[in-house]
Parts: sequence; C-alpha cells; structure tokens
Amino acid sequence: MKLSMRSTDEVLYRRMRDGDREAFAELYDRRGASLYRYALHMTNNVQAAEEIAQEVFVQLMGAGTRYDETRGPLEAWLYGVARNLVRVFRRRGGVEEPVDRAIVDDIVGGLISDESLVALRVAVNELPANYREVVVLCDLEERNYDEAAELIGCPVGTIRSRLHRARGLLAGKLKRYRPVAAGGGHDAI
Repeated sequence: MKLSMRSTDEVLYRRMRDGDREAFAELYDRRGASLYRYALHMTNNVQAAEEIAQEVFVQLMGAGTRYDETRGPLEAWLYGVARNLVRVFRRRGGVEEPVDRAIVDDIVGGLISDESLVALRVAVNELPANYREVVVLCDLEERNYDEAAELIGCPVGTIRSRLHRARGLLAGKLKRYRPVAAGGGHDAI
C-alpha cells in the first residue's frame, strides 16, 4: 500500500474497535516490533520484553481501554502503557538477563565490536530510567526529539536536556570499560 494511502494508527484503532481483525494485524505489524525493542532495551530481559509488548496490545483490545484520541496519538499511548509495564517489571524486582547475541545484533545491526557492544549495553542499562528512555528512543530507535517528546509526553527541551545528560553519563561509564592497548597505554575501542 502506498504511504499516502496508509491508515493512521487512530483510524486502524477505530476499525479494530469495530471488529476489523485486519486493522488489528496492521497496527500490530506497524508498532509491535518497536515496542518490543523498547521494552528489551529498558528491561534487558527477553521474556519481559515479549510479555510487555504483548500486554500493550492486550490492553489496547480490552473493553476498558483508556485510549482517548483527543488526548494524543495512539503511538504515544502505546509507549505510555509499555513504560508503565517496564516500571512494574522493575518494581517487582524483575531480573535482567544476558541477552542473546543474535538478538542484540538484530537490534543494533552489528555495527560495533563485541567488547564495545557489551560495554554500551551495560552502560545504557546502568542509566536512570528517564535517561535510558531517551537514549533508547533517540539513539537506538532513531526517533527525533519531537517524536520522543510526544511518546514520553514531555516538552522537547526536556528530551534535549535528558539526552545531553544521558550521553554525558554514558561517556563517563564507558571510560570504565575501555581496555588499555598493549604497549601504548592509550585507550582503544
């Protein structure tokens, strides 16, 4: 289907609420993978990420769904539900687990070395949740400031300042993981 002819999320939602299964499938295809990646980055737990992504859509289909088009886009609501489920996971003492290398390669695209990837994952995971969230959305999911602000429900300036602070924290954390090159004593990543 041509991009200009694609239904908006909100149109798909209305069609889904009217019983159109294809609309639900299209909405899931459109948003499911990014919600899963978001949950995976935020929890560092494959099983939790799968459950969170699935639960977002279960809540969307539920009779008591609280989504209101007048309050904002459906995508922001979906991410808000995912964010709340991540918080519940962490509050309940959800355990982070080593994520399979193939999953990480799929997410990050295999662009950096094994050592750097591990260091980056550890450093991102150590960030406070509000900083981790902007790094996940802006740097890993490649959302722009406006999109991230809409998904999180805060001003663009807050996104910018959180991202600036998060990148500074990441830089400090990554210094701990830089191996010293043999003979030269210089950092090498």
